[in-house]
Amino acid sequence: MRCSIFSLACLVTSAVASSPVTSNVSKVHEETRSLDEIHKAALAEGGVVTLWHGGDEANQQSSLKTAFEARFPGMTLNVTVDLSKYHDGNLDQQIADGNVQVDSIILQTLHDYPRWKEQGVLLNYAPANFGKVHGSFKDADAAYMGLLIFAWGLIANVNKTNTVLAEYPDFLKPEFKDKLVLTYPNDDDAVLYQFDLIIQQYGLSWFDALLAQNPRWVRGTETPATLIRSANSSSVATFTSGISLPLPAGNTLPTQGEFVSWPQTGAILKKAPHPEGAKLLHNFLLSTEHQTTQGWSVRDDLPAPAGLSKIWEQEGTNITGFGAWMSDRANVERRKYWYENKIGTAQGLSPLVDDL
Repeated sequence: MRCSIFSLACLVTSAVASSPVTSNVSKVHEETRSLDEIHKAALAEGGVVTLWHGGDEANQQSSLKTAFEARFPGMTLNVTVDLSKYHDGNLDQQIADGNVQVDSIILQTLHDYPRWKEQGVLLNYAPANFGKVHGSFKDADAAYMGLLIFAWGLIANVNKTNTVLAEYPDFLKPEFKDKLVLTYPNDDDAVLYQFDLIIQQYGLSWFDALLAQNPRWVRGTETPATLIRSANSSSVATFTSGISLPLPAGNTLPTQGEFVSWPQTGAILKKAPHPEGAKLLHNFLLSTEHQTTQGWSVRDDLPAPAGLSKIWEQEGTNITGFGAWMSDRANVERRKYWYENKIGTAQGLSPLVDDL
């Protein structure tokens, strides 16, 4: 099979053997204690959990911290949000130094988990409801598993435009010139993958036409949505920000094109300072009470959001495609430099410290 630089079918075929998820789940012993019982054990341990969560705004997991601490009195969830590509390197340094200070990680860098498992630094632990997690989202030995679903969508501020955005070619309409805001694809792997998917379908002519629209390039995937909402910004639309469910006005999912989705994957460190606290957190994250607040669930037994299918059956996305693509790091690096040559290096402060 001959492959062009945008032939994702070839890339996924070559990478699938090292994909960070597997559907061949072995017989692992699932947690049998109740949340209240684990809560007591976590309190006896010190009542603290340290979580490193991938993201690009410091307050993105504030709602998780609030919900967890309200549900489990006496517990403190110390959550640090940073770009996953920085978290993984910092964790590697702690591992190398023999000084692991983090209990739980939930990151976008899906390719890291098989490596960490092979190094023996992840705890093989199956929370309650592990058996209900979709098979392609979890490691056979419960070293890591998908805990929530992330997805990009088409987002526009209906107070700024009356134009319907249903598919990626709609972003090329004349009325959107100088009004698009997009995350640098060479700064975020999920956005990079999204651009590659679009160009694979619509060709390089689509990308050239997009550049002619003079979009505003920014760091972070929350930044476009923030600018679109702002009355002080001329930005109107994006396809590089996460969606919330149910879909608000102006938010759509393409049906002819493909959108990126993936299971944001988590693990507990084998040398976690607070293993019982980490177990409490992971059991809570997979619990029915939490999963039913998250839009798409990672669990087979819970229903899809109204009007949508379960994410692994949803039209317009391949939930395991991103994980396979991420495992070919040489290709990812080549793609970053291709876009860098077209649009330049990512400019601006870290999205965690800017004021957007």
